[in-house]
Amino acid sequence: MSSTMPQVEQQSVGDAANLASRPVVREPHREVKEKLWSGIRNRVCQHLARILPGAQSLRISLHRWRGVNIGKGVWIGYDVILDTSRPHLITIEDGASLSMRVMVIAHFRETQGVKIEQDAFVGPGAIILPNVTIGRGAVVTAGSVVSQSVAPMTVVQGNPAVPIANCGIPLSDKVPLKEFSRRLKPLPKKANT
Repeated sequence: MSSTMPQVEQQSVGDAANLASRPVVREPHREVKEKLWSGIRNRVCQHLARILPGAQSLRISLHRWRGVNIGKGVWIGYDVILDTSRPHLITIEDGASLSMRVMVIAHFRETQGVKIEQDAFVGPGAIILPNVTIGRGAVVTAGSVVSQSVAPMTVVQGNPAVPIANCGIPLSDKVPLKEFSRRLKPLPKKANT
């Protein structure tokens, strides 16, 4: 295989019965220089999006202007950082929610791209690393560090984030927390080996 051809790998976190692995394309490492004015615009829009109101309006528009691919009905909390220099590597699908102080890093050397699928919920202070897909309806708990893809309808927690439960329904503003909690199915704990 030539060194200029992208390599396809599979990585994911979740139980085998509910695992929907997705191929993650790794591009060859190449130096990408940012243009001065687009870099300044990016950083100004990023800063404004972090501090201004409008979780479903102004912040969304500012991140779209930066190049983030954002669907409908997305909610972005205060102080969220979406990759400053390469926002075009991030996709946030319809109905996804990013709580306050979430950080999404979409590139590091040859690993790049982050996809947050429909109805996913990312809790406060979570960090999403490059080459990751957060599956449809998945939940990333507060403060978690996600370094591998998360299966749909799975709750992950910790550093590194590991699956702790399967969701019966997505966590959204239309679903009461009691209903969401009632439908959680804890995963059996793995013995330390």
